[in-house]
Amino acid sequence: MYKLGVDVGGTNTDAVLINEKLEVVADIKHPTTEDIYDGILNAIREVIQRSGIDRREITQAMLGTTQCTNAIVERRNLAKIGLVRIGAPASTGIQPTVDWPEDIQSVVEDYIIIRGGYEFDGRELAPLDTTAAAEFFQRMKGRVNSIAISCVFSTIRTEEELAVARLCREIMGEDVHISISSEIGSMGLIERENATILNAALYQVAERFTDGFAQSLADEGICNAEIYLSQNDGTLMTMEHARKYPILTVACGPTNSIRGASYLSSLKNAIVIDVGGTTTDLGVIQNGFPRESSVAVTIGGVRTNFRMPDIISIGLGGGSVVHQHPDGTVTVGPDSVGYKITSKALVFGGDTITATDIAVRLGMAEIGDPALAASIDEDLAKRALEAIRTMVEESIDAIKISNNAVDVILVGGGSVILPKDLNGTAAVLNPDHAGCANAIGSAISKVSGNYEQLIDYLVLPREQALEQAKAEATRMAIAAGAIEGTVEIIEIEDVPLAYYPGNTCRVRVKAAGDLA
Repeated sequence: MYKLGVDVGGTNTDAVLINEKLEVVADIKHPTTEDIYDGILNAIREVIQRSGIDRREITQAMLGTTQCTNAIVERRNLAKIGLVRIGAPASTGIQPTVDWPEDIQSVVEDYIIIRGGYEFDGRELAPLDTTAAAEFFQRMKGRVNSIAISCVFSTIRTEEELAVARLCREIMGEDVHISISSEIGSMGLIERENATILNAALYQVAERFTDGFAQSLADEGICNAEIYLSQNDGTLMTMEHARKYPILTVACGPTNSIRGASYLSSLKNAIVIDVGGTTTDLGVIQNGFPRESSVAVTIGGVRTNFRMPDIISIGLGGGSVVHQHPDGTVTVGPDSVGYKITSKALVFGGDTITATDIAVRLGMAEIGDPALAASIDEDLAKRALEAIRTMVEESIDAIKISNNAVDVILVGGGSVILPKDLNGTAAVLNPDHAGCANAIGSAISKVSGNYEQLIDYLVLPREQALEQAKAEATRMAIAAGAIEGTVEIIEIEDVPLAYYPGNTCRVRVKAAGDLA
């Protein structure tokens, strides 16, 4: 029995086959095509041919994709949505999407702020105005097929959001897509609402890439595989879950690389540097999973607060263009030849000096025809390497939480451009199969359950509250498809909230287990 992992990046589409012992059987990198599904098909076909296995023995197939991220950043394929905010009169002072870039505000076809919502302790702000909600849904019927619902302090109580969602389905029909903020974001009405709007606007994108992946597998004769999508916390979700919460696939590429790096190196705590063709992503492994960002994250100019990996991205990759300026300085990137590296870089017969050409010129890698890079002046190559070193070392310092030296794992097809003697590191590892760490991370990922709630320890004692939270997170992981006996608690966080009465804390527990 085999697992197939596929990760679609901006430059390459990677595919890997892993056996039941979690050993890498075969891995390949294939250029990402204009039509990504051609790239997926070709990658799947090549990795199966290389492995020589029977397609019928592939029982699980996992996909990591940048489609949702690209849709937001490029403002393409986003659906028009209607928005209901429950929170008048308290929240009327700030209108929805008020701080969004103008070129993406139009995804909200119409919105309404109705009476309702909660105080921080769960008391009602005002009675829920279902009449206004019903009138809004009547107006939206036939105009949009996706609705976002947000509510003041719905992270404390969800009843009003759920009631409005039921009303929406009654009026607009069973086919309407409904996104509920309490299921997506965390504390903070505006950021949580923003994430919910984006989730609602991505439903068509989600349908396309889930259906497309399923069709790609079927076209290749892979008919016995259960299909999963990568989430941005380093775990998996079903196709149905991905269609409901497509926003959770945003930034899944870096998290897959982090999970793959942890698996390949057997390190549970380290910094991972994932070098692609265009960008380099730095993240942190904590207990084998990506460290989550503790601050609001901006996606395509929109501020959100749903779970996201703590990632630093810089414009450096194997295809980054080397620039020599009139004053003698040398810089690398942020512009890149991307997936055209096989025709643009010097070592492939092109006319553009890239970071890959520098690595070949200095004997750090054997790619293409090294003779074609011999024309690069050695001094220029050394200064370009120092520019690369500076960019990476500054990023390592930025993502560290102490001045102690740390282990670093280099992954990604472009990792050959980095020197191995980086300041601030204890050891720099570049394990086998590191070029396809993202696809490997997708294939070996687990299933998670995440529980978050505000709890007053004066009402429910801390030990009892944490035990209940761990039990609920475990239950959620099993419900998502984890094998019961394999579920482990991998993260517990309780943060005191000084501005709340009593001894209120935000409790977060994450559990993960092997895929059933």
